[in-house]
Amino acid sequence: MIDGVEVKQLRTFPDDRGSLTEILRRDDPIFEGFGQCYFSISYPGVIRGWHWHEKQTDYFTCVSGMIKVPLYDRREDSPTYGEINEFFIGDENRIVVKIPRGVLHGFKNVGVTPCILVNFPTEPYDPNDPDELRVPFDDPSIPYDWEMKFT
Repeated sequence: MIDGVEVKQLRTFPDDRGSLTEILRRDDPIFEGFGQCYFSISYPGVIRGWHWHEKQTDYFTCVSGMIKVPLYDRREDSPTYGEINEFFIGDENRIVVKIPRGVLHGFKNVGVTPCILVNFPTEPYDPNDPDELRVPFDDPSIPYDWEMKFT
């Protein structure tokens, strides 16, 4: 696992009415703090490619559909520099992934319906000083293939 990345298995509480799933709590051991919460919708096959943050930690989960979330450790001072992790998150695997500052990340909708990604970054978005540094999703210096792998 990339240094600083953590995974929380989500708990769902079903009853006669449906269910409730907790995502994050302020007393969760992996939680650093609240900046804001947002969700984004992506159509099947859409890649929201590589970016990283210098100030914030992200907490990704998918509340509808299925996404794959690759992480690439670009931090030269990290013991896991150059490593890749890949997570499948959504209807079939309800988890939250903590993505530390400096780790490149993105996601791809690998399902057949639109997906809904929810993020709980530790800092609010500042349009005058956005903490989002981008790299093209197909940057050849990153050893990752976004295509589906069939085994």
